Amino acid sequence: MSRQSNRTTDSKKMNSELFTLTYGALVTQLCKDYENDEEVNKQLDKMGYNIGVRLIEDFLARSNIGRCQDFRETADVIAKVAFKMYLGITPSVTNWSPAGDEFSLILENNPLVDFVELPDNHSTLIYSNLLCGVLRGALEMVQMAVDVRFVQDTLRGDNVTEIRMKFIKRIEENLPAGDE
Repeated sequence: MSRQSNRTTDSKKMNSELFTLTYGALVTQLCKDYENDEEVNKQLDKMGYNIGVRLIEDFLARSNIGRCQDFRETADVIAKVAFKMYLGITPSVTNWSPAGDEFSLILENNPLVDFVELPDNHSTLIYSNLLCGVLRGALEMVQMAVDVRFVQDTLRGDNVTEIRMKFIKRIEENLPAGDE
């Protein structure tokens, strides 16, 4: 029985490492294709957004979670369920704004940056910017407009990786006439 358990653990670790290396190859290719880090950052965000738009359906089906009642509940679901499900980590939710419309996700360990060192000539590259796009795209599909950005990054020498999320507005569903 323990042998089966070890295989499952080894398989997950190999999948995680393969994903990390594949993501690294993607970022490397984007750096070659675009002239500056800002363009690469935009492309990573755009790709993440497109992933998030599609990933939300899988998340809702697999997690069996209903509609969140407020932004605090949304933050908890993102940290405790979504990040755990897809990246195997559980970031902490902290630094809430007084209005309750902004918070930080603190990632003690970002699996996307395993085996990564940023070259000196890419000092403005936001290597994991794909995550911001994924969060923005997924939340837009559940009628939440948010601003998502990196505030700290361990690749830049910070102690932790911090993603800042700000609620902008609830998106009203525009149903075609007669579909109400």
